[in-house]
Amino acid sequence: MMQTFKFRLYPTTTQAIQLNQHIGSCRFVYNWALDQKIKTYEQTGESISRFDLNKLIPTLKASNEWLGEVNSQSLQGMTKQVESAFTRFFREKTGFPKFKSKKNPIQSFPVPQHYTVNFENNTIKLPKIEPIKAVLHRKFEGEPKTATVSRTCKGHYYISILVEDGKELPVKEAFTESTTVGIDVGIKDFAVLSTGEKVENPKYLKNSLKRLKVLQKRVSRKQKGSKNRAKAKRRLAVLHDKITNQRNDFQNKLSFRLVSENQAVALETLNVKGMVKNHHLAQAISDSAWSSFVTKLEYKAQWFGKTVLRIGQFGPSSKLCSVCGYHNKELQLKDREWICPDCKTKHHRDINAAINIKKFALIDQNLIGL
Repeated sequence: MMQTFKFRLYPTTTQAIQLNQHIGSCRFVYNWALDQKIKTYEQTGESISRFDLNKLIPTLKASNEWLGEVNSQSLQGMTKQVESAFTRFFREKTGFPKFKSKKNPIQSFPVPQHYTVNFENNTIKLPKIEPIKAVLHRKFEGEPKTATVSRTCKGHYYISILVEDGKELPVKEAFTESTTVGIDVGIKDFAVLSTGEKVENPKYLKNSLKRLKVLQKRVSRKQKGSKNRAKAKRRLAVLHDKITNQRNDFQNKLSFRLVSENQAVALETLNVKGMVKNHHLAQAISDSAWSSFVTKLEYKAQWFGKTVLRIGQFGPSSKLCSVCGYHNKELQLKDREWICPDCKTKHHRDINAAINIKKFALIDQNLIGL
């Protein structure tokens, strides 16, 4: 089973310079490799592979001697990143690969192998750099694979290590109606459970919007290319980083709790890309980051042998009475509560939806009847 462990690094001044040198050199090689891919296609109509690009790196290092001070495998890792970017572009229809800028708030470089983690001394040894002090708060067992060193907008350094622990994913536990929970995600409440529990949406972006606008205005008023503009952009990036960290912390804790308390979790498939086209709700939907939450829920479920059930996105989960099955076609988005004309049950819109999501998921699994 593969797991990623992230640790904070505390480099000395000299080590920080070396890490920054690796970041800058890898960015240089990435941009060079991307340029080579584009030019080769324009001139020949064919693509150049990362293996052919790697063969050209010694020539590149000969004309740029400072590249010799950097781990060669990290440089080769950048040609792999370029190839992966083109693969995503052609297969997943993502944007065309872009050149990396040194102005990006988060910078990183890969360390494919030949690094060591010393839990006794709390240090990590990277190629061509002396052992760096680290906070190794979680001990892992298994074979370390690739690692990535990153520098945040605050100037903090981290290393993310992918580890193969040699263990198989646990066998999924059997689930029943009583050990399954349905979840309806939303904007006002981040999640409403079929149990009736409502998880409030913390709305980290919305709560920081006023401060963000102030910082964005300060950036726009500074002269382009000036040190003051760079400082203003750094402050803005720090706030964005804080919002991201708050959101990830909230989602990690919630997804862990849901997986721990239930054998199965039922969700509705959402077309987030289509939903954000509604300009009135786009910011609120982006702030909620449902896709990120579902990803966390799914990999945690794998770790603990639990199951995530998905139902189609076009099921009338909100408009269907969870008691008698009456379809209320007149229900509008503004209606938060409604009374079923047939069985007279009073419904909270989102709780009713969560119950129906659970029902539809269990019907698909043939665990309950219609």
